[in-house]
Amino acid sequence: MALDKPYQDIPGTTIFDAEQSRLGYHLNQFCMSLMKAENRARFKADERAYLDEWPMTEEQKQGVLTRDLNRCLAVGGNIYFLAKIGATDGRSFQYMAASMTGMSQEEYAAMMLAGGRSVIGNRVIGEEKK
Repeated sequence: MALDKPYQDIPGTTIFDAEQSRLGYHLNQFCMSLMKAENRARFKADERAYLDEWPMTEEQKQGVLTRDLNRCLAVGGNIYFLAKIGATDGRSFQYMAASMTGMSQEEYAAMMLAGGRSVIGNRVIGEEKK
């Protein structure tokens, strides 16, 4: 039985709720494994082989392999866990956030320093059509 989720009406936003948590459990556990140096080394040596040790879906594995963080979010990833992948790659959180918006890191930083995205058209799906 699915719960009523009025928050699904936020454009471009995946809310990490209980359902997403269950969906992404193994993906997020994989990410947490990267906190140990020996696991990071194994992952970097053969990403696919390391991922295949985890009971993740193929879509989750492909999201990691291609570093498609939006895809990882859609299949249950939590951004705070996914940040471990960026750290393993030597990437900043700002770099990762920029990659999720389609902006360069410099464009993303400039947008955030200017106050972030406008709320107009970003509060509820279909708002811009009203």
